[in-house]
Amino acid sequence: MQEEKEMVNVCLKNGAYKASMIDIDNIPFDEKLRVNCEMNQCGCFGNNYACPPHVGETKDVIAEAKSYKRALVYQTVGSLTDSFDIEGMEEAHKTHNEVSNRIAKSIAFDFEKCLDLRAGPCKVCKECSVIDNEPCRFPEKKRASLEAYCINVSSLARNCGMKYINGTNTVTFFGAFLLDGD
Repeated sequence: MQEEKEMVNVCLKNGAYKASMIDIDNIPFDEKLRVNCEMNQCGCFGNNYACPPHVGETKDVIAEAKSYKRALVYQTVGSLTDSFDIEGMEEAHKTHNEVSNRIAKSIAFDFEKCLDLRAGPCKVCKECSVIDNEPCRFPEKKRASLEAYCINVSSLARNCGMKYINGTNTVTFFGAFLLDGD
């Protein structure tokens, strides 16, 4: 098992702005966050296997997350031309996923299990196969969001000593690897 400090450094070397380890007991879960999903604010409710309702019931995903012991939490920060820079936000999200993939490949996890949670909906496929009522094409690559697991990301950031908002004309994304083991 890699030392926690080394895992944090791997995040930073692979493009994370900040990273931290946290006990699962210090992760703030809130079932009420699911209401945002049900209101379909992002347009993915029922249209993505890694999003509600397909990701699982709130009590089940929270119980799954709480079955882990520690989490490696990281953030990326992207620059925007202004607060309406949708293209910049999309590019920053793409970069966040690239950073997440590099971190996942770089850390030799010595854990029996690991849950890789990302920012926003799963984007492995251009269009999720749930829309055609077909099984997930890449279940081993599917990644749910922190919010789908009812994690209050702004409180998580605070608990990790990170800022949820990193200044004017920036967008901040978070990810976490929930880890089993000591």
